Parts: sequence; structure tokens; C-alpha cells
Amino acid sequence: MTTSSAAAQGQSWYENAAAAQIHVEQLRRVELLNGRAAMLGFVIGVLTEALTGQGILQQIGLGTLFSQG
Repeated sequence: MTTSSAAAQGQSWYENAAAAQIHVEQLRRVELLNGRAAMLGFVIGVLTEALTGQGILQQIGLGTLFSQG
């Protein structure tokens, strides 16, 4: 193995490590955004139910499918 090929291999390792680190950071940010969106959706659903007195299924017309019993 020559010095230049060893340097190229070392540079490739650093590039792969940097790409992996960037990927991990992107996944962390995406999961944080998904969690925040889920919390916001839950709060909006609870507030809508409190204001209208109807559950989400009743509001979209599916409540009668599950209340027949």
C-alpha cells in the first residue's frame, strides 16, 4: 500500500464517519418534529372535542359505525 492510497483510504473513512454523523443528526431533528406535530394534533383534537361536545369520529361522520351495539 502506498502512502497516497493510505491517505485516500483515511480520507474516505473520515468522509463516511462525517456522513453517518450528519445522518444521525437529521434523523434526530425529524423525530423531534414528528413528536411536536403529534402533540399539536392531540391538543387540537382534545380542544375540538371540548368545544363541540363530539368526538373526532362523530365530527367526521364515522361515529354511527361504532356506536351501534
